[in-house]
Amino acid sequence: MGRDVSSETAPNRLAAWRPRAAVFAVWYLRAAAVLNFLGAVSAPFHSQVTRHNTGDFFTPYMITAGFTSGALALFLAMMMRRRKRAAWIFNVVVVGLYVVLMALLLLFYPEVREHWFNWISAVVTLLMFTALLAGRKEFHAKGDRSNPRLALAALIGGGAVGVLVGTLLVTLTDEVDGSYLWHRIQYAAMRVYTLAPSGTGYRNIVIPHWVDIAINAMSALIFLLVLYALFRSPKGKEYLCPDDEMRLRELLDGHGERDSLGYFALRRDKSVLFSPSGKAAVAYRVLGGVSLASGDPIGDVEAWPGAIDRWLDQAREHAWVPAVMGASEEGGTVYSRHGLNALELGDEAIVEVDEFTLEGRAMRGVRQAHNKVGRAGYTVRVRRHADIPDDEMQTLLERADTWRDGQTERGFSMALGRLGDPDDGQCVMVECHDGQGELRALLSFVPWGREGLSLDLMRRDRDSDNGLLEFMVIELMGQAESVGIKRVSLNFAMFRAVFERGSRLGAGPVLRMWRSVLMFFSRWWQIESLYRANAKYRPIWEPRYLLFARSSDLPRISLASARAEGFITAPSLPSLFKRRHSRALDRAGSSEGGDDGADSGSQSAGNTTTPGAKQPIG
Repeated sequence: MGRDVSSETAPNRLAAWRPRAAVFAVWYLRAAAVLNFLGAVSAPFHSQVTRHNTGDFFTPYMITAGFTSGALALFLAMMMRRRKRAAWIFNVVVVGLYVVLMALLLLFYPEVREHWFNWISAVVTLLMFTALLAGRKEFHAKGDRSNPRLALAALIGGGAVGVLVGTLLVTLTDEVDGSYLWHRIQYAAMRVYTLAPSGTGYRNIVIPHWVDIAINAMSALIFLLVLYALFRSPKGKEYLCPDDEMRLRELLDGHGERDSLGYFALRRDKSVLFSPSGKAAVAYRVLGGVSLASGDPIGDVEAWPGAIDRWLDQAREHAWVPAVMGASEEGGTVYSRHGLNALELGDEAIVEVDEFTLEGRAMRGVRQAHNKVGRAGYTVRVRRHADIPDDEMQTLLERADTWRDGQTERGFSMALGRLGDPDDGQCVMVECHDGQGELRALLSFVPWGREGLSLDLMRRDRDSDNGLLEFMVIELMGQAESVGIKRVSLNFAMFRAVFERGSRLGAGPVLRMWRSVLMFFSRWWQIESLYRANAKYRPIWEPRYLLFARSSDLPRISLASARAEGFITAPSLPSLFKRRHSRALDRAGSSEGGDDGADSGSQSAGNTTTPGAKQPIG
């Protein structure tokens, strides 16, 4: 019995056309946006479109020539490009109703059928409708469950504000006396909610044209706000649960030496996805629609692809932009095999204890600082957190809070976000006391496998002597054997290669210009000082990378990274629209830091000065 080949190939052909249909729908909306903006600034084109939207003519879907319609088409194109299901439903409903309306007009009104332009508009609109239906399965990204409530609140609240402001403007600028307050409210409401032509039905209200424009602008902003609330991605606020943390610790016990940033995956404001085998995991946090992973995947490198695939699938399902901050060269290579592009962020400074020495001319400055502080009577004590008595740990926590620079705790990819937690007993504390036995500074390091440390937190008394931190690092190297360590990750220097190569003889004009730009911004963000502070220890430089899917997503990724690191604090939404994870509030005394996540820990990580960077040593 023969097989029906045509019946087998038909579904395959349909599946091949689905992505093309989805792309067509996106580009149609982009083209509509361009035409609408063109019509808004070109009087002849605007008059043509207006003429074809009145009487016996009609234009294709979404083409009306105006800034509001252009903004709407562009916004819908963005949402459709992210494959959001809600945007697809919105377009299908509106286009479907428009198709029905055009069909009725063409069927029952001969004067409409006589115009060839109407048939072209109908065909173009029908093509858009067909493309939406054909590409239905391509639009799979889910929205947040609270979106309908938030959109309704934005519609009611924003509309009320718009009507109130509009009524005030009409009252102050009305050139005709005798209008009633109720009429002015109605006029403003009609302009806000319907964009009705000015003066329609209100002969006793005469106002300047700029008032109508101002009210229309408010109406457009309110409408876009409602659409944003309706289409926004899920916030992804499921934090690290106890079971996931335990599984991560087991992976770190077996593979923690691979990445110096691995222990920072235990931040409790992060989420985690495990590979199907459970042998690897990706730690991430969702901020502003960006799924931001930190460092390399945790666990067996052979299982990394499974964890990365699950993380990317989740990002596609929720229309999140995938990005990785601070991946090593090995991790960046694996991520790049999954379609992500790499951009070098800077270099991590790693010091091998066996190779570290104060001898030589290059170490003269560090050696002199160490000797000066030592002669002043300062001493250093190095011990594991688990070996510190509770009363002493409490004193350290109080001093750390007192010495903290500012109220905002910073750190995400290279900071743990808590100090003194009982679960972090293998972390190492470096305490520095002056000649009178007074605590003047402390450093805290997290484990890097069994024989390494990675800097987490740095605090010092502002009145202490200069060179104190160099003294502590050198003493840590000297006492490394007491805690069984062989290597230390001190810091991260953004754009280190630019500073190093840009100052060399023969550096090209582009490199020199880039270095000058970084030097300018270093006045506020200490980019160069981080590099200089690291370079004095003659470390091994290990590059770190930012991974991203599309270059156009870099602004969003940069904003999400700045929020994650604590440089930008997003305003909180009303509690009605928040979802909290109980453990994120119960453990480590965490507090909400914005609508997309929280920075955990009342005693948090060291203050950083650049995204992804730790506090400079020195």
